[in-house]
Amino acid sequence: MPASDSKTNVPERRITFHVDMDSFFASVEIRERPELKGLPVIVGSDPKGGSRRGIVSTCSYEAGKYGINSAMPISQAYRLCPGAVFLPVNMKLYKDVSVRIMELLKGFAEKFQQVSVDEAYLVPGPEIRNFEEAALYALRIKDEVQKQEGITCSVGVGPNKLIAKIASGFQKPDGLTVVRLGDVREFLFPLPVSKIPGIGEKTTEALEGIGITRVEDLANCDIQLLSERFWKMGLRMKQMANGLDFGEVRENKGVKSISRHGTFEENTNDPVKIIRSLDILAESVHSSLLKNRFLFKTVTLIVRFEDFSTYMRSKTISIWTSDVFVIKRTAMQLLSEFTGREKFRLVGIGVTKLRERDEKQTLITDF
Repeated sequence: MPASDSKTNVPERRITFHVDMDSFFASVEIRERPELKGLPVIVGSDPKGGSRRGIVSTCSYEAGKYGINSAMPISQAYRLCPGAVFLPVNMKLYKDVSVRIMELLKGFAEKFQQVSVDEAYLVPGPEIRNFEEAALYALRIKDEVQKQEGITCSVGVGPNKLIAKIASGFQKPDGLTVVRLGDVREFLFPLPVSKIPGIGEKTTEALEGIGITRVEDLANCDIQLLSERFWKMGLRMKQMANGLDFGEVRENKGVKSISRHGTFEENTNDPVKIIRSLDILAESVHSSLLKNRFLFKTVTLIVRFEDFSTYMRSKTISIWTSDVFVIKRTAMQLLSEFTGREKFRLVGIGVTKLRERDEKQTLITDF
């Protein structure tokens, strides 16, 4: 039988994380320009003295103190804080950072679902047996993102995706909120209904029109009244207000990478065990490549040591291939950097820069 949380009897496979980068675009810009730390930074278009059209893509928390938020007209942001630092959107930079972060997060997950450039859900492996261990695991995730990418993230941990999502925004920035199954209503009920995903400004106003302002009001509202006013959405809102969510964490349909990770039963620095594990993982990645008819150009190695420090290294080759020996050989080259160090807890192999195979194409696999 699966392990369960000691206080709530939730199987560890249902413990869900939502990881959300804090003011992602602005945080990356501040990382690139440390002199901007502590200043109100707004990423969007040039306000041109407040006369230009455009919107705020994101802003630092210092800018948020002036009432500035994402999707606000850039002219309005300028009026609220003309002394802010306005920067253009550098999407290539943000995507590059996002790719590295998402690969890092996959190393912590048995199930993984990226939902935007700066947020993802994950379900940890069976080694995380309860919410206490999940909280420590979340701290390690936060620490690794900070160490490897120099930005902070907020993590929500809950019994399902809905609760994890709401929890990740509860103590931003750099927050961690853990909500056990038995604490769901205590956590949700005092919140305004707008905190429930999918309830926007217009729906919030409509709910207020029938006397519903807090999640508790919505949870206890007569379903007939909600159905008459909001149709099928009424039932869904009532379910969410009671903390119910039956959605599973699942990989996105558009495959951008294929990776496999394995945790050793006991931490080890035995090269035979490590190489054998990498071989097995490479074979699994290769099988998936063949099944999905993909070629790759980049191989990524992930290693995690006994102190949970985690590193990722990648190498891009010059040709498209699906050769398993290329995966193994490249992984071994990347592994050489870490030999002779402390004991390994986990190793992983991934391939990225995928494209579908052209059956008429002849591949050269040596490099």
